[in-house]
Amino acid sequence: MAKKFERHRQAWTPSEIAQLRLMAGKSMSLKTIATSLTRSEESVKKQAKIEKLKISKAR
Repeated sequence: MAKKFERHRQAWTPSEIAQLRLMAGKSMSLKTIATSLTRSEESVKKQAKIEKLKISKAR
């Protein structure tokens, strides 16, 4: 069963985007970033693409 996200369709705040940039810069995995931001992996992936960030693949 998929996780239920309470923050469904919530806009990204500037502080969340800053955290996303920081974590992506540290080469954290998509799953780790999504969990710490309480966002879905798809949401993080989409926002990273908008911000032109690369998210490292889990190894």
